[in-house]
This record gives sequence, structure tokens and C-alpha cells, in this order.
Amino acid sequence: MSEYRVVDPYTGQVVKEFPTATDDEIRAAIERAHAAFEPWRATPMAERAAILTKAAKAFTERSRELAEIIRTEMGKPLGQGVFEAEFSGEIIQYYADNAAEFLADEVLKTREDVDARVVKSAQGVILGIMPWNYPYYQVARFAFPNLMLGNTVLLKHAPQCPWSATVIAEILEEAGLPAGAYENIFATNDQIGEIVIPDPRVRGVSLTGSERAGAAVAEIAGRNLKKVVLELGGSDPFVVLSTDDMDAVVESAVAARMENSGQACNASKRFIVVDELYDEFSTRLAEAIAAVEVGDPEDEDALVGPLSSQAAADRLREQTSAALAEGARVLAGAVDEGDGTRVQPALLADVTDAMSVYREELFGPVGTVYRAKDVDDAVRIANDTPFGLGARVWCSDPDLARAVADRIDAGMVAINDASAEDYDMPFGGTKRSGFGRELGPHGMEEFMNKKLVVG
Repeated sequence: MSEYRVVDPYTGQVVKEFPTATDDEIRAAIERAHAAFEPWRATPMAERAAILTKAAKAFTERSRELAEIIRTEMGKPLGQGVFEAEFSGEIIQYYADNAAEFLADEVLKTREDVDARVVKSAQGVILGIMPWNYPYYQVARFAFPNLMLGNTVLLKHAPQCPWSATVIAEILEEAGLPAGAYENIFATNDQIGEIVIPDPRVRGVSLTGSERAGAAVAEIAGRNLKKVVLELGGSDPFVVLSTDDMDAVVESAVAARMENSGQACNASKRFIVVDELYDEFSTRLAEAIAAVEVGDPEDEDALVGPLSSQAAADRLREQTSAALAEGARVLAGAVDEGDGTRVQPALLADVTDAMSVYREELFGPVGTVYRAKDVDDAVRIANDTPFGLGARVWCSDPDLARAVADRIDAGMVAINDASAEDYDMPFGGTKRSGFGRELGPHGMEEFMNKKLVVG
């Protein structure tokens, strides 16, 4: 049985299977990507941009077809899948439009007033190891800045996303990308660790996934002196200090927790509220979450669908049941009940730092709410986590909001907004959420050679 299987989480049916690559096929893919590197790097930037523009257009024009694929692979509600495909097209077009500016030489101001500049260039074959929760978006933000830079790409997608992985490769081929510049590999974890990363022709690795996967890849890459970019888990705080519009705050809180059925690394998972607002906010958030229904992912307007797999649903139920056993209280939902991959949205209160769930990531439609004594206590709770991906701060005092944002230990902070994420802004975290950045100009710099040229 192949690792690469499409199992519809809504029906439990096996839809497609794809053969896992042999060792020889993996080595051949590395050779093709390596052979393609010099010709691709030498391709004029305008030609590279024209190819990516065709790919971007395909993502937009085929968005519903692409959405149907990931609905089947990992249960993403159809409307969210269409948005993901179209947003991926916007990311691709952004790099096609802006690469010339991002790759321009940087002229240095030197004390001797000599001609010194940093010349930016590609490095070679870059491996991307991608997750299942955003099958197009994650690939778009890794692969396309690297392709525009002139690197070539090996792409190992999640084993439950082989269909979308295949279609991405097909779109690039149809757009005119030269053979070998993007190689989709259905590799095992052992093949990645034993064959791909150690190969000297592979110059770097980017992984989005779990802490365990990130640690394993970083260890192997470190032994082989390869740079890595890691975007790992998150337990983002949603800090409420003051507001003139509680309706907007609650609405944003629901969206920030439930988008993608709660399966987003940078989703708000911990709601931290100052004492004077806690009762109102927690009551209203509980009511709003209780009203969220698990829908059919074919429904264009569904907010929450099934979780991506039975294993994901089982893991979330284990975590929340353990929290209840340790003394947490349910404000909304029924966290120890459910039907297969359908997990009822829920909100937990009275979680303490003595509970295992306090330091874990809840990857699904379950949130936790905390009462903070004051602003300082809210910052303390927000930072009391092994993760440091993103955060949201709601405060009617702009100066206080910025001061609190500066004190939060995270890679991204949104003030009075649902998200700090767009294709032209850097995405990434700190602590056990990983390191490195994707998107924006910074997303093109991670696997770039910045060569000093003097004279």
C-alpha cells in the first residue's frame, strides 16, 4: 500500500492512490533538478515571470476544480478552498511582478567610498516539505519565490495530498516551466532523510509541519551543513485589553479560531482577556462558538468541516478529554463527543499551567479562554508558551496596543485586526514555532546567495 493515498475525511472512502517513489526515482529527480538549475538561473527574469504569470492565471481560472481536490483530500470547505487557490495565484503573481526589484543589486555605503555592492543570486536545488492543511498556499509561498529567484525545487507534499501535488506540477508544466525545474517527489520520510537532504546538490530545506518533523529535518540538515527554514506549530494568543465594539471583537475571535476548521498554525487558540471584560467576552464567545455547526465541505458557506483525518480528530479529542479530566471547564461544545472526523467546536475555561493542554497546540475547532488580572498579566500569559508564531491584540488605546505588541514574543502581531498575513508581508515565528520567513521580499531571501562584489 502506498503512503500517498487520498482518503476523503467526510466519507472515509479511499479515492485515489499514487505509487511511492523508489530510491532510484528519487535520485533521478535530484539529478533532473540539478541539471535544470544552471539553464533556469540563466533564463532572463522576464521569461521566468511570464511562466509564473501563466501559472498564477491557472490557479485563478481553475480555482473551483482545485478546491474540489483539496475538499476531497483534507476536508476543506469548498468556499475556503476556492479562496486558497485564488490567493495562491495572487502570491505567484506578486513574485512575478516584483522579483526584478527584490533581486536588484544592493549598493553599499562604505567608509572608503569604494564601489561595493551585494549581488543577489540563486543557489541551486531547494527541497520543500509541505503540510496538508493548506495544500496550495503552503507550496505557493515556498516554491514560487525560489523559482523566480532562479533556484530549482524538489517538492515533497504530505502523503494525504498527492492529488493536489500532481496538479500543481501539471500547472507548471503547462505554463512552460522547463523540465526538472520543479520536481514533485512522492518520497518516504526515510528517503528524505537518507537520500535527499544529504545529497550535496541539494542546497537547502524548507519545512512547514510539526515540531517533531522540524526537529528531525533540522538535525539531518545540520549534520550536512544545509540551511533550513522551519514553520512549525503555534498557540497564538488573542489578547483583549479594551474595545469600543465587542461585537467586532467576538466576530473576529470566532473567525480567527475556526478558519480552516481550526487547522491553522497561526490560528488564535488562546483568548486572554483582562478581568473587567472577561465575563462579557467569554459568555458571548461561548454563545457564538456554540452556534457554529460542522458542515458538509461541499457547502460553499461552511465555516467548519470535518477534520483532515480520523487521526487528527482522535488526537484533538484526547487532548480536550485530558483537559477536562485535569479540571478544565467547558463553556461551549461537547469536547469528548463526536462523529468520526466531525469535531464539535468548543471553548474551554479554567485551564491552568499545571495542565498538559496549557502548553500544547490544539489543532482543530477548540479554543481556551483565560482571565488576566491586568495588562501585565495578559502579556505574561501570552508569552507563557513554547510557541511564538503570531498574536492578535485588541485595544482601543493605539499607544498601549503597540506597547503590548512590542512585548509579545512572536513573529507576527496584528493590532485590532483578524490577521497579520498577506502575500506582501513576512510570515514566520520564533521559539518552537521555527525560524526563517516566507512571503513578502523576505520570502525570496532565505535561499539566496548575497555575494559581496567590491570594485
